[in-house]
Amino acid sequence: MVARFGSRIGRQVRHFQTSSSTKLGRYEDSIPNLLIGKDTRVIFQGITGRVSTSNAQASIAWGTNIVGGTKPGFDGRHEVLDIPVLPTVRKAVEELKPNATAVFVPADTAAAAIIEAIEAEVPLIVAVAEHIPLHDLLRVHEVLATQSKCRLVGANSPGIISAMGHCRIGFQPLASYSPGPVAVAAKSGTLSYDAVTSLTDVGIGQSLCIGIGGDVVAGTDMVDALKTFELDSETEAIILIGEIGGTSELEAADWIKEYRQRVSDPKPIAALVAGLYAVPRKVMGHAGAWAGPGEPTAEEKWKALENAGATMVDHTAKFGNVMKGLLASKGSFTGQKKATNQSMSFHTATRRPGLDLTKPESNKQQTRSFHLAPEQSTELLKEQDVTVSSLKPVRGAHTLMITVDRTARSPCILVAPNGSLTNIKRYSFPYTQGPSKQSIVFALKHLGEYESATDETKVEFTQLIQSLWTLFRAHEGVSLSLSLSIAPDFDPSEGNFIISNPQFVCDDAGFRSAKRHTPEIQDQHASLFAGQDRSKLDQSEMEAAEQGMVYIPVNLGSGPFVGTLVNGAGLALNTIDSLVARGISVTNFLDTGGKATGATIKSCMELILRDERVKVVFVNIFAGVLLCDKLAEGLLEAVDELAPKAPIVVRLRGTREIEAQKVMQAGRKGVYSERDFEKAVEKVKQLLAA
Repeated sequence: MVARFGSRIGRQVRHFQTSSSTKLGRYEDSIPNLLIGKDTRVIFQGITGRVSTSNAQASIAWGTNIVGGTKPGFDGRHEVLDIPVLPTVRKAVEELKPNATAVFVPADTAAAAIIEAIEAEVPLIVAVAEHIPLHDLLRVHEVLATQSKCRLVGANSPGIISAMGHCRIGFQPLASYSPGPVAVAAKSGTLSYDAVTSLTDVGIGQSLCIGIGGDVVAGTDMVDALKTFELDSETEAIILIGEIGGTSELEAADWIKEYRQRVSDPKPIAALVAGLYAVPRKVMGHAGAWAGPGEPTAEEKWKALENAGATMVDHTAKFGNVMKGLLASKGSFTGQKKATNQSMSFHTATRRPGLDLTKPESNKQQTRSFHLAPEQSTELLKEQDVTVSSLKPVRGAHTLMITVDRTARSPCILVAPNGSLTNIKRYSFPYTQGPSKQSIVFALKHLGEYESATDETKVEFTQLIQSLWTLFRAHEGVSLSLSLSIAPDFDPSEGNFIISNPQFVCDDAGFRSAKRHTPEIQDQHASLFAGQDRSKLDQSEMEAAEQGMVYIPVNLGSGPFVGTLVNGAGLALNTIDSLVARGISVTNFLDTGGKATGATIKSCMELILRDERVKVVFVNIFAGVLLCDKLAEGLLEAVDELAPKAPIVVRLRGTREIEAQKVMQAGRKGVYSERDFEKAVEKVKQLLAA
């Protein structure tokens, strides 16, 4: 039996069986730190903030052992919570002996707060903030990789919660959780809430729920979560919720295959992958919800998990019945504290698309990032003495890129010989050190050019990679790519390479969220942002972004069309997947953002109704930090003001949903409220048919 971390800290597990597909390294030794429980001692960084105070208050009332917090320059007691508040994490560690810290600080200071916690050797660090600049997180992960005492959950995560131990380190809606045998790991917060509620509704509680988060690099990934759930004696079954972007789900599938071969009585696993109909080359809400070169589609992830032995569902609301059947087949289901007596049928829901759809390639702008116009990319390369050829790319030109290796949690050189996406290799390197000589040699060898290259060519290739790396760091790149080839008849005086097709994508969080302080950096990013390719922007996308929302036209199907209004990127993706699988045409993806208000709902309605093809609006909200009743009030006010011709179907779940139902009872003509997802979708279909 594995000790739950915090309750028997002296017997913390350090060695356990791993699969052949897992990553090696000292950071992996911190995985058992995820096993939180009733005795886990928690502090809050940023404890005096309004949001963190209310969150801590609710967590304490639920049973979480919050022993204090920190605020720079302050040493005393919290005026509301009456717990110690200390000026530094190190002093908090000395006096309060915490096992975990919740980092409740703004995005621009989050990385520094995480590193402060690492330096103080807090075993578990939970970062909830979204829009932390990617390059800040790359620095954090370089630090994490050098040690084994600290484990990070997040960022851009709802946190981690043990329903068995009543320990919440995050902002999950507590009313949805009940103690029980099922563990959950999810990239999406809202999808995890929906899955948990589905379990609780059929009388199945949860053991441990880990919010992996939606950023490009995650402190704890799916394989880490699976290892934790295998260790946990209180977990009898597992739910995984993935989405478009990265390869974590494929690595999880490899682990599941190995686990099922290694263990005679494996814990059953059910899974879902959101983003089956994500728009190619778009960031679908979450910073990490986009597929890079050579990365799998959501459907490929789905098939990999299914082939590995996971039971797949097409919507989180189905997890309850599915898991009830899986536990019953093992003889494990005994009913939980909130069990119901109603008969439930067990059904898997392997995806069967309801529409015959061809997903066109898209070159439109990524929402959390921005593409530079070709001339801007060319000018930046020129500043590094790299000349972009005026000639057309040579057929079979290689692809060279500096980007992020999500698995290694570090920057990397990506090379694809002849531009082939089936023969990509990544060579990662530490953020503060840059590309090593060895990684550059390996990259040139993989391109098949090393043996025939002259010394001059090798030097020029090294200089080219160093130039890309300089630009990547200076302008907070997500990916910087170009095509290159060596042409026998090319003029040597102009260099050994033909360089063409530069494509630079930059993360704007450092400029927009973190507001870099030096005038040089401010001017630099303002100039870059002005140089983005606005010809590829949708007007509604730009308006939504200015208000903290994400709106993306998807245009799936031939009509009649539904417009979607959803909170949370994962839930928005899965809502579209579920509608399309049921034969419903969809106009848009819309994520309200984590700070949505009644006013936000009105703006969302205006964006959706601008598309005259919309015949029905489907509002699907699962509130964690948000308050259902306030959103319901905002929705009804928007209906009164906008007088939409299209009927609206509303599903409101989560925090203060009972109060929200009372608000909705006031009623408006053409507004229909349904708590159950399937009933809500059926109502949408009825209204479309009418």
